[in-house]
Amino acid sequence: MRKAALLFNPDSGGRRARRRAQLESVLALLRAANIEAELLLTESASHGAQEAQQAIRDGCDTIFACGGDGTIHNIAQVLANTNVALAVLPMGTANALAHDLGLPRKVLAAAKAAISGTPRRFAAGRIRFLDLAGKPAERFFVVAAGAGVDAHLFYKLYTAHKQRLGMAAYYRQAWQLWFSHRMTRFQIDFAESGSGQARRMEVTELLAVRIRNFGGVLRELAPGASLERNDMRLVCCATGSRMAYLAYVARGCFGANWKISGIDLAHSERVSCSYPPGSASGTASAPTPKVYLEADGELLGSLPAEISIVPDALTVIAGRR
Repeated sequence: MRKAALLFNPDSGGRRARRRAQLESVLALLRAANIEAELLLTESASHGAQEAQQAIRDGCDTIFACGGDGTIHNIAQVLANTNVALAVLPMGTANALAHDLGLPRKVLAAAKAAISGTPRRFAAGRIRFLDLAGKPAERFFVVAAGAGVDAHLFYKLYTAHKQRLGMAAYYRQAWQLWFSHRMTRFQIDFAESGSGQARRMEVTELLAVRIRNFGGVLRELAPGASLERNDMRLVCCATGSRMAYLAYVARGCFGANWKISGIDLAHSERVSCSYPPGSASGTASAPTPKVYLEADGELLGSLPAEISIVPDALTVIAGRR
């Protein structure tokens, strides 16, 4: 690491003064290690992408994502398929990638780990879909992508402007939506890694997971997932039972090896998601509601979609195991 940029949105989350002081300490640490470093304040995802692109043009070899998985997601769009390294300062709510990389939770300690860490090359997920305006779009993802129930909740909460609700109201509405949402079935097609066996399923939810450890109480959401692999761990929910969903989440919380009826796991390098034959894509005249998509906790758009793996796509500085 010779030259680094720290990207931070001061309007995201709370404790602005404390977070700014933490980042000033990180700047001092980096400069003491003879690393040229600059703090770049961003105003939005698009502005953050512009700042990251400019930092690369200015010769930065490392970009620090100062935030949570959404911040990492936005910066990864710029860093994918370049040699510029992604470093993580966990300042978000969940910090799933930071957990999986073995990074300290303290910001200054995470910066020290980045200085002494070794950049490693990993595969990244890629999702092609229709954006909220119905236009073809493409995004990379690092942690996970989802289609179905979880993304529909993101859509409903997005349209309700969660920033205005406050987090307590946000979680209350999410819980209400969970019990009132009518699950929509859609079709997935994929080939299993290794065997190449083709599979087709109708599901209410699909998760394509890249990391093993989400941290906190959840632990392993998709046992067998790993950044070390050049594929994704698919969680295929063919069930419409809310109790089965809750049982699966409890499985991850307790680190148990329960078999949940209607929920299957598979490894694959590519999966296509589409509306069932004979149904349309959620237009005003169609009987089938739209099926929405999210990646790294960010609402993207809707089906049809293709989720795939891009080998050797992203350089990440990991902590020591």
